[in-house]
Amino acid sequence: MTWLERLRDGLSKTRKQLNDSAGNLGNDLRDVFTNRLDSIEDLEYALIAADVGRAATEEILEDIKASDKSNLQEALMEALTLQLEPDARRAQFRKLGFSPDASRTVVDPKGHVVMVVGVNGVGKTTTIAKLGEYYMGRGKTVMFAAGDTFRAAAGAQLGVWGERLGVPVVQGADGGDPAAVAFDGATARAARGTDLLFIDTAGRLHNKHNLMEELKKVRRVVDKADPGEPTEVWLVLDAVTGQNGLAQAKKFHEATPITGVIVTKLDGTAKGGILVPIVRELGVPIKFIGVGERAEDLRPFDSREFVRALFDVDVPQAEAR
Repeated sequence: MTWLERLRDGLSKTRKQLNDSAGNLGNDLRDVFTNRLDSIEDLEYALIAADVGRAATEEILEDIKASDKSNLQEALMEALTLQLEPDARRAQFRKLGFSPDASRTVVDPKGHVVMVVGVNGVGKTTTIAKLGEYYMGRGKTVMFAAGDTFRAAAGAQLGVWGERLGVPVVQGADGGDPAAVAFDGATARAARGTDLLFIDTAGRLHNKHNLMEELKKVRRVVDKADPGEPTEVWLVLDAVTGQNGLAQAKKFHEATPITGVIVTKLDGTAKGGILVPIVRELGVPIKFIGVGERAEDLRPFDSREFVRALFDVDVPQAEAR
């Protein structure tokens, strides 16, 4: 099964949610396009039901009405694709013309250190392992730092992944200082000249304030060990949590500004539309999405590919406006 087929299969629950929420549109959301704009209210409800959000839905409908495309399916897909890009890229597309070639297919961190943050249970540690395998497959050298010292066996879990992949793992004692592990990891990376260091972080302390303060501390000590780093802070979100996940994202963004989001478990939710408000409200790009447990099920996010899979249709490369 190809990646696109896995993505389509993973988004089947979201697609069903859209269809079930489309009222009198029948069994397929695409029926809306045969009714011109007479069914716009049904389309609006369907988008909101999929967690696209009120603000994005209103803008999508405005874009559809203003579109010069005769095919409403193409107009909707283009409008939704634009919503999956941060403000600057969305504005550029609108000004210069939408081009599917502008979608991201390769994710290159700006520097050498990536902090990976998120609450417990979203799959941070496994995601880090998948990221390591992804970048090693592209010729990068990789290290891990097991900074989640508060979760039982988190360090051991990352250590096992390191052994499987042949990736060095910097660890500390259970219950020890996460910042110390991060400092040691950043120091080791700089000394060895390793391309990328991924730092696992705690997802839960005894209160949210302490968690956020700990993440700030980790960031500060990494900068001391390796000036200018971390250049990236990637937040891992579980798509199943929907709007709750977005609330989590805002808290993390306030504590340590994130530069990208990784959305996991898209194959287990009917709320795949949550990607839209994540991008809109945080103003950062989605870096990777995951639709399964295997390493190859985590892939760089491509907004147009995502929309194509969501609607379960093959879309020819559209001409730029």
